[in-house]
Amino acid sequence: MKLGVTMPVDDGLTAPQYLELVRAAEECGYDSAWVGEVAGPEAFSMLGLMLGATDRIRVGTGIASIYPRTAPLAAMAYATLASAAPGRVLAGLGVSSPLIVREWHGLAYERPVEKAEAYIAALRAAWAGEKVRGFRPTLPVAHPPPIVLGAMNPRMLRLAGRVADGVFLTWCPPSEVAPRLALVRDGEREAGRAPGSVWAMVSFWAYAADRVDEAMARMRRLVLQYAMVPTHAPSFAGSFPSLARATDLWTAGDRRGALALVPDGAVHHMCAVGDGGAVAERAAAFAAEGIDLAVALTPGATAGDLDGPLATIRRTARAAGL
Repeated sequence: MKLGVTMPVDDGLTAPQYLELVRAAEECGYDSAWVGEVAGPEAFSMLGLMLGATDRIRVGTGIASIYPRTAPLAAMAYATLASAAPGRVLAGLGVSSPLIVREWHGLAYERPVEKAEAYIAALRAAWAGEKVRGFRPTLPVAHPPPIVLGAMNPRMLRLAGRVADGVFLTWCPPSEVAPRLALVRDGEREAGRAPGSVWAMVSFWAYAADRVDEAMARMRRLVLQYAMVPTHAPSFAGSFPSLARATDLWTAGDRRGALALVPDGAVHHMCAVGDGGAVAERAAAFAAEGIDLAVALTPGATAGDLDGPLATIRRTARAAGL
């Protein structure tokens, strides 16, 4: 069973603290460490630091939005990392959400599937030394990073099957893996690719330290915050029937009332909270559904808690027999 770990980028940790986590993951035998982008660390500079602090573990953007960076700029960033650590870099890409793209970055959020397809083609062309709208990179890429596309909806899942090396099934519990992978396989057939050409990964919130009650409260808030994003909401609908009402309360400023509507079942549907065995069991459940790489997203019991993620990484590794 291959396991990865995602840095808890919402937790207000410092770069040296993230390096503690990735070194622990390497020491424990994890396959890879991933860095997403929300409002914490910038992914590419963080990956550079992580590569410099480790020797073997693979690192990837998980997920970097395609809207704020042009394809030539992203191609240069990945090429720089790949030249420093050949074979250890993964390019996890996605379209993020209208909230982040439009409101935070002030950019148009248009035609996400078409934009993702063109972006991936531009990256591959640039790494092959070809011109992209007049741009031609000068840094050679002997080991182009595998491209992993974050996907939730059917069109993006099919696109992953057509053009990506891997698919990141975002916000997907084990029970929903099969129908999503079926769409990826549909995309493979449309493109004339062999079945199983695209490998699959998924991330899930995980906590295996000592402050379980506090962690459950934190996970409840995280689940609600992500579930309220319109592009993410369908992934939470089955386990969170009162999501619309909770969203209304949250928008009106009634945070306590909104959180009270998040059932324990919704938390456990998306999160593995307990001990290392609980986290390892969730990873094994994903493997049984055809996931090649299960990635534990390891927030602390509270923001700024480093001990929780460290304990989760170590206890999960022991329970999984890494």
